[in-house]
Amino acid sequence: MGLHQKRISVPRSWPTNKKDHYWIVKTNPGTHNYDSSVPLTVVIRDMLKLADNNREVIRVLHEGNVQVDGIVRRNFKFPVGFFDVVTIPAIDKSYRMLLDHKGRLNLHEVADGNVKLTQIKNKTIIKGGNIQLNLYDGTNILSDDVEVYNTKDSILLSLPGKEIVEHIPYKVGNLTMIVGGQHAGEIGAIKEIKPVRSSRHNAVIIEGNYEFETIEDYCFMIGVSKPAIDMGGV
Repeated sequence: MGLHQKRISVPRSWPTNKKDHYWIVKTNPGTHNYDSSVPLTVVIRDMLKLADNNREVIRVLHEGNVQVDGIVRRNFKFPVGFFDVVTIPAIDKSYRMLLDHKGRLNLHEVADGNVKLTQIKNKTIIKGGNIQLNLYDGTNILSDDVEVYNTKDSILLSLPGKEIVEHIPYKVGNLTMIVGGQHAGEIGAIKEIKPVRSSRHNAVIIEGNYEFETIEDYCFMIGVSKPAIDMGGV
């Protein structure tokens, strides 16, 4: 992969104008994959409008003025992805990265910047027989309740300590946000989970403003009867 990124070829999820300039900052490998994250420069300069150019962004970051999930980040190429919380202590504001109805990443100001919602992608047994939960954003935490937490469940973590505050199971009746496909950004309750006896993904019926079908890999649990986090008006 090249070190440079042409603006015209950025992923559709990036909320940028492709005709402003020829080049744009490229994300470094990190907590999110390339298609589902934007570099911190784009967040500070283009989305929050807190700087006019990359030089100003680097100065802001080097002074420790930006936190992602409660941790000070100084790398202007650091990837900021879905459900990450960006906090600017100097102005006492926090923003959560969410998807709009077109599947583009957007920041929404929230009041609960001290918690983060994430999904369990996998569980592994590590040395000593301990169970490790592998999370959506690439981080891992240890768990003693192996029977409680399952893949595709969501957990609410405190920031920056990442202690489990709430558990949201992947099951019928609970709320989910769709994070891929033509319904990306929509929210609804799971009406039915339809197992598929083939290599294809299981299907899920979602009931929201209207009823539609998607695949379970696009379902990100966000609450039981209501969202467990501030969705910034989404």
